Amino acid sequence: MSGATGASTAGPAIVVTDHAFGGTVHEEALARATGRALAVHGCVTAEETAEAVRGADLVFVNFAPMTRSVLAALAPGATVIRYGIGYDNVDVDAARELGVRVANVPDYGVDTVADHTLACLLALLRRIGPFTAAVRERGWLAAADLGPVRGFAETTVGLVGTGRIGRAVAARLRPFHFEVIAYDPFVAREQLAAEGIEQVELPELLERAHAVTLHAPLTAANRHLIGPDSLAAMRSDAVLVNTSRGGLVDETALAEALAGGRLAGAALDVFDPEPLDAASPLRALENVILTPHAAFYSVSSLDALQRLAAEEGARALAGEPLRCAVV
Repeated sequence: MSGATGASTAGPAIVVTDHAFGGTVHEEALARATGRALAVHGCVTAEETAEAVRGADLVFVNFAPMTRSVLAALAPGATVIRYGIGYDNVDVDAARELGVRVANVPDYGVDTVADHTLACLLALLRRIGPFTAAVRERGWLAAADLGPVRGFAETTVGLVGTGRIGRAVAARLRPFHFEVIAYDPFVAREQLAAEGIEQVELPELLERAHAVTLHAPLTAANRHLIGPDSLAAMRSDAVLVNTSRGGLVDETALAEALAGGRLAGAALDVFDPEPLDAASPLRALENVILTPHAAFYSVSSLDALQRLAAEEGARALAGEPLRCAVV
């Protein structure tokens, strides 16, 4: 699906490679204000993305692959703006070599993702899914039939990553009196302590935490950070929440741990690849909560995402410094 607005040829087109929004109001306003045409596409492959962005000097991208060949098709000095926090679909090394500026929008939906994370975490710890399945299958059951449920004040939550979202989750945990620990090698221990978070190394976090929640970007160094060894180090009564990036978790190893009773439950909003394979064993497990990369979603967060992206685009076209430059 594609379309265009504006008739001016004052400069190369502004291109939206793909999006999952209701419209492109903010992007259209930017096109009008700068006298440029706007082309909106539904690109999936690198080939169609390269064709869509050819000659453009501003590109908004959601999930389309921004490979070296795609970036090479842009106008000299072009800017790519990723709708959202992560930018692992953009070849940043190639962008740097080609002189393409890259920016993201890291702060549009912090509260929404933190809310979704907390909702999943509480549902797991209170066994809402397994209780629901048992009532449907059995008709009724005693509260203790599925095993003990730990009080929140006796529960330790381990955060892997303490950026904006990780800290927003920690703030939401405090009223429930959870003990909060975190692994983040890029943040000072004193800084976390001031927010009531105990900093620990990853092995200690995995050993102590009754719940582990992931808030780290995906890099080559941490792909499958939660894999066979990490899962073996976790408590058998622990739960895992991932609203960050699917590649942080080895889904095959996770499914085996959950099915084998070596982990109590998991809530996953992101997968690798997406969508989650129809044959994935995760789909059949009652102790798993699955949401379709929806943690970011609310009407207000989407509007903020597109507005902030368009504002960054205006800075890019004016030759001004970018607010959230990646490259």
